[in-house]
Amino acid sequence: MTVSIRRMSLGTGYEYLLSSVARGDGAVASSSPLTRYYAESGTPPGRFLGAGLAGLNDGAGVTEGSVVTERMLFNLLGMLADPVTGRPLGHRPQHWPASQAARVRLRIGQLPAELAAPARALAIAGIEAEECERERSIRRPVAGFDLTFSVPKSVSSAWALADAGTQASIHEAHQEAIRVALGYAEQHIFFSRSGAAGAVQEPIRGIVAAAFDHWDSRSGDPHLHSHVVVANRVQTLDGRWRTLDSKTLHKYVVALSELHEGVLQDVLTQRLGYAWQERTRR
Repeated sequence: MTVSIRRMSLGTGYEYLLSSVARGDGAVASSSPLTRYYAESGTPPGRFLGAGLAGLNDGAGVTEGSVVTERMLFNLLGMLADPVTGRPLGHRPQHWPASQAARVRLRIGQLPAELAAPARALAIAGIEAEECERERSIRRPVAGFDLTFSVPKSVSSAWALADAGTQASIHEAHQEAIRVALGYAEQHIFFSRSGAAGAVQEPIRGIVAAAFDHWDSRSGDPHLHSHVVVANRVQTLDGRWRTLDSKTLHKYVVALSELHEGVLQDVLTQRLGYAWQERTRR
């Protein structure tokens, strides 16, 4: 499957995004020689995607493909707010627990100043262990969903060994497949819910997403993939900002994956003459 999904919690999800997605999947030193040029030039900045961008910035919209800054990410995924203005998108979550790191800092700050160094170190270790255990039982509001679009291993291998022009063509084919898949999903998969117990399925104007391209796997192997982080706020046709219907999204991840891979193969065949052979998975 070429598309995987990860639920991103408010606060902690944003920290994960900055540490492992927005700032790069792996260290440059661990990169494969086949993709070192891309790793050394750095992963490209995130960019905005989705028809829902038109409703942001007090209706002035955000240009698709424009750069996503850290402040914009914090607003969107850390506060569920407009990435430009910082104003809330819809109702703020009623339950907004502090992050594990914030709780640890608060408790450490409350330790007696006269505490001896060995006792202080022991107390800090205890606080960290307790808050780590507590974190497992805390349910947080959902900030968004990380849809990771990966090309098949055969395509990553061809991309890694190709000349610069062919690499660019493969990368653009991957991006086109993502655009087609997201466009289809905005029409047939992404919805919101309203009414008692979410009985009414509401069509949306589109999603608000941030995409981040990466070249390697965490182990440094060639692995062309893109993280498309879809915010858990969508604008329905009445202009209201609501939460995304995540059950429908999870249900159709496989279909989204098949669409992405199918479009990718068609585009690569059309532009580069690639052929495909079905293989039985061992």
